[in-house]
Amino acid sequence: MKREMPSKLAAVAGMQCGIVSRSQALAAGLTSDQIKHRVRSGRWQQVFRGVYATFTGRVSRGAFWWAVALYAGRGAVLSYETAAEINGMVAKDAEPAGLVHVSVPAGRHVTPVPGVRIHRSARERPIPSVEYPARTSVEDTLLDLADVAETFDDVCAWVTRAFQRRLTNEVMLREMMRRRRTLRWRAELDELVAAAAAGDESALEFRYTRDVERAHGLPEARRQVGFTGADGRRGRRDREYEPHRVIVELDGKVAHAESVVKDRKRDNAANVEDKRTLRYGWQEVCHEPCATAAEVARVLRRNGWRGAPRPCSVGCQVGRGADVG
Repeated sequence: MKREMPSKLAAVAGMQCGIVSRSQALAAGLTSDQIKHRVRSGRWQQVFRGVYATFTGRVSRGAFWWAVALYAGRGAVLSYETAAEINGMVAKDAEPAGLVHVSVPAGRHVTPVPGVRIHRSARERPIPSVEYPARTSVEDTLLDLADVAETFDDVCAWVTRAFQRRLTNEVMLREMMRRRRTLRWRAELDELVAAAAAGDESALEFRYTRDVERAHGLPEARRQVGFTGADGRRGRRDREYEPHRVIVELDGKVAHAESVVKDRKRDNAANVEDKRTLRYGWQEVCHEPCATAAEVARVLRRNGWRGAPRPCSVGCQVGRGADVG
């Protein structure tokens, strides 16, 4: 019995992180007995029924993705959080998802296995044509994640991150939205895509634009404005009301020492330029948008804005005459 791996199978295994299916091994010239011998001798590991790791030791995350794709079979594509991870859409500090998600055609039955979430879909799945293993496109993944997200803020995070990393664009995502007959949060997504394309880089920035700025009739600030500090280093400001010399910084995370220093340098640079900096987080933007809008309006008017904010609803504390300042 041959001990070496046929060159054809070795090439396949090399492209698949060392994972092969039974059908691939047979097509490369191995017999059923040879496959069994490799598993029984410990030279190969059975990951799932009919799917093998052609090495000993730990199965890496990438190899496990391949094993899932091969196990799920014809028409299967990695999807949801797994596709997001492969496509580079997850936050840098995010923990890897516990389950591997795979979507299969609605007419196929795949027996569930531990560590894998199987989705069935009748939707045609456009997938990238070069990279492997097969997974849903960035646009398809974003809309899948929107369908299952717990909150719209989660959707904001996925979409703005994808735009920030230039993984998609407005034209491509809108085309995918158009193809879906049913789409959760369609109206909100339509607004979000426009905001992300305009420069919103986080859920907090989207909320500020929608709930603070536009809802209360404030002027539209420039987004992600570059500047050079006194030490020559370059940075960006989240929002700048340029004619009125007012800057708004939006901080979505709890501050730690490094970010505090960075924020202080940005504020100091603004002070050198004689610009007023306002800093807001989730509490002020998401839970107190009216009070935040009133404060921004007062500062803008003191710096020359001749407009007037408007209340977003009955009971809103922003009033035409109350915020002249």
